[in-house]
Amino acid sequence: MLSNIITMVKLNKVMAGYHMLVILSHVDGKEDASERKVLLKYLQDSMPNRLDIDHEKDVLSHLPKEDYFLHFNNAMNDFYEDSTERERIDFLNFAVKMVMADKKLTKDENKYLKELYFAWEPEFEGV
Repeated sequence: MLSNIITMVKLNKVMAGYHMLVILSHVDGKEDASERKVLLKYLQDSMPNRLDIDHEKDVLSHLPKEDYFLHFNNAMNDFYEDSTERERIDFLNFAVKMVMADKKLTKDENKYLKELYFAWEPEFEGV
């Protein structure tokens, strides 16, 4: 029930990006210090939009793993609605840095990156 509520809430651009990066950091089943650095850099670069990080961590910690992909897609769409093309390109770079922070690209991480890239692909032609 909680996951249904989570997916119905419209996320602002910074929250949506944060949610996608956290999911990318968890999808391989391991937490890595280098991934946390990428996440912190994203948050620093995304300000002045402030987040209640403790609240967002709590929300994401209660998200069942089987709902990651749906929530990732919802966050991806929310981010798209509130962002410019340049912001989406910059975010995709953060997403790639996130999954490559541990120097390994898992099948699941690749699935999420492809989803993100192909959803926004028309904009990346010629970039």
